[in-house]
Amino acid sequence: MRTEILIRQRISKLMIVLVALYGAIAVRIVSLTVIQGNELTARGVRQWTQEGKVSAQRGSIVDRNGAVLALSTTAYIVTVNPRLVADDEAFADAVAPVLRVDREQLIKKLQNKGYASVQLKRQVSRETVDTLRTMRAQDDKMASLLRGIDFSEDTRRVYMNGDFLSQVLGLTNVDSEGQSGLEQLYNTVLAGEDGLLLTEVDRKSRFMPEGKTTYVAPQRGDTLQLTIDSSIQAFTERAMRECIAVNNAQAVEAIVMDVQTGAILAMCMKPDYDPNDPPREDVASLTQLMRIAAVSDAYEPGSTFKSLTCAAALDAGVATVNDPFNCTGSIKVDGDTIRCWKNSHGHETLAEGLQNSCNPVFVQLALRLGTERLYQYLRAFGLGVRTGVDLPGEGTGILINSRYVKSVDLARIGFGQSVAVTPIQMITAFSAVVNGGRLMKPYIVSAVLDENGETVQRTAAQVVSTPISAETSATMRGLLEGVVANGGGRNAYIEGYRVGGKTGTAQVYIDGKVSSSVHIGSFIGFAPADNPRFAVLVIVNAADVPVDYGGTTAAPFARQIIEDTLEYMGFPKAGDGEAKQVQVPDVTGMAVEEAARVLRAVPLKWETDGVSGVVTDQMPPSGAQLTAGGQVMLYTAPEDPVTPQRMAAVPDVRGMSVVEASRALRARGFDLRLEGSGVAQKQSPAAGTFAAQGSTVTVTFSMP
Repeated sequence: MRTEILIRQRISKLMIVLVALYGAIAVRIVSLTVIQGNELTARGVRQWTQEGKVSAQRGSIVDRNGAVLALSTTAYIVTVNPRLVADDEAFADAVAPVLRVDREQLIKKLQNKGYASVQLKRQVSRETVDTLRTMRAQDDKMASLLRGIDFSEDTRRVYMNGDFLSQVLGLTNVDSEGQSGLEQLYNTVLAGEDGLLLTEVDRKSRFMPEGKTTYVAPQRGDTLQLTIDSSIQAFTERAMRECIAVNNAQAVEAIVMDVQTGAILAMCMKPDYDPNDPPREDVASLTQLMRIAAVSDAYEPGSTFKSLTCAAALDAGVATVNDPFNCTGSIKVDGDTIRCWKNSHGHETLAEGLQNSCNPVFVQLALRLGTERLYQYLRAFGLGVRTGVDLPGEGTGILINSRYVKSVDLARIGFGQSVAVTPIQMITAFSAVVNGGRLMKPYIVSAVLDENGETVQRTAAQVVSTPISAETSATMRGLLEGVVANGGGRNAYIEGYRVGGKTGTAQVYIDGKVSSSVHIGSFIGFAPADNPRFAVLVIVNAADVPVDYGGTTAAPFARQIIEDTLEYMGFPKAGDGEAKQVQVPDVTGMAVEEAARVLRAVPLKWETDGVSGVVTDQMPPSGAQLTAGGQVMLYTAPEDPVTPQRMAAVPDVRGMSVVEASRALRARGFDLRLEGSGVAQKQSPAAGTFAAQGSTVTVTFSMP
């Protein structure tokens, strides 16, 4: 009986143990299959599969005509399984020279035996990969040494024209992510989606012949089609290379814009860089070079701004084209003296004041408009706010709050001081002056295209405001054409084409003070003048030349761009015909105003040294023959008698305007014999030679 009880107790205890054991097993099974199921499955997949990323091909960037500016090409990622490398030293000796990587760093990577794969180098060319494959196939020893090496597809960004539109296009990093410019702003559009490659491997991470492979195809990025025209961009690049070299300038910028739509046809900033080989080791330098200064940097526009003031005054009805003004060389506002660039322009109309770029004229126009009304126009022209151009880093410019504007501030704003604009603001506002009065939103991406070339998104021209009437715009076109034909923009004149524009020379602040030796020269123009198609803005920052005015440093290079673009667009030149010769009249003893009327009737142009109001001498003398439209130099004060035997060194006047050359020569006691017009190109006697004071130096002027 007792034995049976003991047996039953033991059986009960055994049953309890078995039930507990089965319960624990059940709990463990539930835990493994339900609670930890997903995690354990994922861990198992990681152990028996090797995952590889298949990089998506980045979308291309093309110009308005489909010419490729940037594209992605196939490259390779070279990896190695350190567990399969038996001799690290020998492997490094064989592979490091081919991949052009540091041998010691490669050996350190091979020492990570706990990893199934380590990366040796990215963006390796096909030629390099073929070399490694050939090495591995040459004999059994090399095959054994390199058996752990593997290759997977990668992409590399290529910029087809090197340092061409470089800041605008921007660049990518080694992972094909945009770092600057359009590459950064449109990164999500261009990037696409990476694919995936899953391959089954054994416990030593070796591929299994019977294993399954799963491939998820990448999705290619979309293509950006720009408004840029590669031909016009090439003209601009060439002109700016010459401009920065000839002027020995700190920097130059140029924008070409379709005045009717706001589309940017070209944009160039120098110095620049080649995005195929950027100076990544010098981060500060690269950061500076990547900046799109044409949309980010503000500058005092100087006299180019007078086109806006003039348009506002005419549109508001506070002035007419023939309104009379009198320039005495300066004007007082609130006790401050504001000077003109010339000693005196005398009596002149508004049209002549624009041609002469006379500061007092535009001071009076600004004061007539008043702060509230002038600011209404400036805001309608888009100043003080971003234009909304589709480029990163755009600035707002600087427009003093109207509540704090004094009369002297208003006066200076009228001729382009005490106000700062970005280049993109300036050319957009100027385009509104000449296109019929419509302020357009500037843009550089015209469309987004999918991999089949179908349009995903298209940019439409957008009118932001209408600052002036179509009638005022038509008047301004005529006035600005006169500036190029007869005024300070003469260096942008192109025989056979109708061109309008305005020069500007702006002051630069150094250590908080206005510099007397450093300026920003600029020219803004448009063509054809009777039916504008495009505008051009050229800015030359801190030119290191004897004469750094915009008419000398910027206008000749804007002229190159305008002429090349007009010819490219198929605009025929008007017939040149035979140049008409006219006889120079005698105007000595006349008042300057009377002499000017006589010369204009011939027709001839004239310049004066501005010393007094009566002509005492002229060059060429009366009776000489000049081409119609040529220039006569008027001297308005007799020089002190010069002893013929006294010798002096002839100054170098090359690169100077007629007025500047005349003053430089007169300061040394020489007379100027003028040939042609524009900028001084040749002189005789040569600079540095000694000649008798009182003798004549012949200087040939022409358009650069």
